[in-house]
Amino acid sequence: MIGIKRLEVSISLDGNEIELGELVQDKKKIYFKFTSSFIAKELEISPFKMKLSNSILSAETAPFNGLFGVFNDSLPDGWGQLLLDRTLISRGVALSQITPLDRLAYVGAKGMGALIYKPSIVPEFKYVNDIVLDTIATNMKEVLAGTSSEVLEELFNLGGSSGGARPKIFVGYNPLTDHLIHGSETLPDGFEHWIIKFPAAIDPIDIANIEYAYYKMALDAGIEMNPCKLFSGKSGKHYFGTKRFDREKGKRIHVHSASGLLHDNFRYSNLDYGHLMDAAFRLEKHTKAYEKILRLAIFNVYAHNRDDHSKNVAFIMDAVGNWKFAPAYDLTFSHTSHGMHSTMVAGESSNPGKKQLLKLADEFSVKNFNVILESVQNVIFDWTKYASTYGVLNETTRLIQKVINQKKY
Repeated sequence: MIGIKRLEVSISLDGNEIELGELVQDKKKIYFKFTSSFIAKELEISPFKMKLSNSILSAETAPFNGLFGVFNDSLPDGWGQLLLDRTLISRGVALSQITPLDRLAYVGAKGMGALIYKPSIVPEFKYVNDIVLDTIATNMKEVLAGTSSEVLEELFNLGGSSGGARPKIFVGYNPLTDHLIHGSETLPDGFEHWIIKFPAAIDPIDIANIEYAYYKMALDAGIEMNPCKLFSGKSGKHYFGTKRFDREKGKRIHVHSASGLLHDNFRYSNLDYGHLMDAAFRLEKHTKAYEKILRLAIFNVYAHNRDDHSKNVAFIMDAVGNWKFAPAYDLTFSHTSHGMHSTMVAGESSNPGKKQLLKLADEFSVKNFNVILESVQNVIFDWTKYASTYGVLNETTRLIQKVINQKKY
């Protein structure tokens, strides 16, 4: 079923599904209208670009094909989009005929965050196999190479609404029994919603160990992250996993990426960490928000995480409308195709350093900049300790250390 012209949108807050509004497509234009009952709640789910209103709202065509950013955040990108596109093609659907509303209907109630779209055209899927990480990794390689269609349905249902370039699956994980099950909205007692990542074609073989070492560094550098773990296949290969922050004790959490909040096309972004600091303060209404973003910027600069685009920064809203900076994610040693940071630091993206970070701190009156800088630097400059502790290969350790050393001077 394609060619959907109308979608009902609801949001799950504190375990209760609430009618939000309606999306309607008329020719190439997409419109949205809040329900009067939701307006009465005075909850701003996208306070910068889609404020509460009795009017019929519409967004510009760019950057999200006519969708507001809050709805675009529900759509998969990278691996998830690849799976959806391949699945549609396998069903004989021409991608040129698919509209943004069709794609949201394929997300249905299985997307990231708290938004739900009806009617849903996600078919029920019965899993016939247990989760075997090595087998899933092999299947993913075949899909990436374009040589397999037999496992598309299973992989789509395991992670078809995910974002990011690296293949991933949604699972239920019981930390007490160390048991993995297929992910679903409702999990048995003791199980939590987790994401497990798998290597992309260009990734080093120890990419999971690298990201886990970065996770440990980030924690020691004072950056909040959700629990992460190295999962092991029977082959001994490691896979990086993290607990989802858009699910908590069976309840969905409203999540909004910086990309969606600010209507930033993260692939062609002109965003600066200053924009993120301003957005964080406007949402949290506290100057501590400046320090959170600045600390993340320092970490990304000195740890050489250049894939620091606006999809990799998010904010979460609770059931009564309070916002806060979401736990950090996707922190790892990374390059970009253009060789620069995806998000600028005080206007500099090619080689930002202390000068630009200090400029940010001064602009937003962060008085304890030197304390924050030193605390983060001390952790990152001790990279080899983390690498050896968490199984990063010696050759990789030396390569990363060489790049980090360049920031010492």
